[in-house]
Amino acid sequence: MKRFLILHVFGALLVAMAHGATNFELAAKATNELAVDLHRQLATGDENLCISPYSIESALVMTFAGADGETRTEMARVLHLTNDSTVPASFAVLQHSLEQMSTKTAELVKQSKKFGGPSEPITLNIANRLFAQKGYAFREAFLSLVKQNFGGAFEPLDFIANPAAATQHINKWVADQTHDRIRDLIPGGALDKTTRLVLTNALYLKAPWANDFSENATQSETFLVHGNAPADVPMMRKTDKRFGYAKRKGFTAVSLPYAGDNLQFLVLLPDDVNGLHALESKLTADMLAGCANLEKRDVDLHLPKFKLQSPTITLAEKFEALGMKTAFDQPKGSANFDKIAPRTPTDYLYISQIFHKTFIAVDEKGTEAAAATAVAMLAGTALRSPPPPPIEVKVDRPFLYAIQHIPSGVCLFLGRVTDPR
Repeated sequence: MKRFLILHVFGALLVAMAHGATNFELAAKATNELAVDLHRQLATGDENLCISPYSIESALVMTFAGADGETRTEMARVLHLTNDSTVPASFAVLQHSLEQMSTKTAELVKQSKKFGGPSEPITLNIANRLFAQKGYAFREAFLSLVKQNFGGAFEPLDFIANPAAATQHINKWVADQTHDRIRDLIPGGALDKTTRLVLTNALYLKAPWANDFSENATQSETFLVHGNAPADVPMMRKTDKRFGYAKRKGFTAVSLPYAGDNLQFLVLLPDDVNGLHALESKLTADMLAGCANLEKRDVDLHLPKFKLQSPTITLAEKFEALGMKTAFDQPKGSANFDKIAPRTPTDYLYISQIFHKTFIAVDEKGTEAAAATAVAMLAGTALRSPPPPPIEVKVDRPFLYAIQHIPSGVCLFLGRVTDPR
């Protein structure tokens, strides 16, 4: 059996093929559904958390394109996909829409420099690549589909002769695509001579706020770490009429626009200092989508600066728990990726592991974030009235956050901050 690996990385550029008849609704909804499922699987303790649902879903959708039989049925269910040919096209359109943000804000910067507008554009790079065993019998139809819809270039490597060198090569590609924010995504020894394919998605985002926070306004304020331990943290502060705001049962939602107004940072703040777990338990994809266009209000916001660098996390067990078993060859001999390479009883592909790693930093200028995902496959055998005063929102307790594409509602990142230090 031969195995393959799926890698997700936030940090690279991909030019997608837009299909006029298809929209990105399917891709965006599926990504947010998976975001909530995975957050529930991973947010079990009190630690900080950051995942890129978009990176993970993208890498697995490339893999799904090569699945058949029960493996395909299970993957469709877990990834919230329809089992038809519109899936790759929907992700291609979503990727194209995301990439347009960079183009739009670059033009905006050019025009607005005269008027004191944003001084730098959003940088969003999305990259996909298939690192494959040279000489292995991959199906041309699969390689063509991934190239057309995901921009996924095919690069032959020799895992059989030197898996350590192949690991090093892939990790360097990931680091390059993420501006060196994601390093050593694949741990040493994770790939071996039975590895046949590593499907990789890399994302890199650097997004300035539509209006910067003043560094002079940042002061030390109290944050209740894990909901109970007060600690002084650098707290940014700004009053802005362009913040989105909504009061919901048990929590407050606030959104901060990035340059160009197509991307936002979303905060979901529980009312109770210990209300994070209760909020997470009722988090849904519809709730996230409903926050994509909050009513604009005058908000006096206190938001902690934070930087999170996660170690590589492995997701195979999480996906098996969600019901994606045969893709990981459970039970033995059940994996069916015949659309990637011909399947025989003694030589077939299965997913050995999914590696994911993220980086995010939020400060007065904006947000820098990166993620990477790798899927490794082995061969196996109204009237005017006086304006109301600003609504004060103090983000001084554990909270959920997302980086969200406003037109589609898709979450590029989802996580929680329990300790911003």
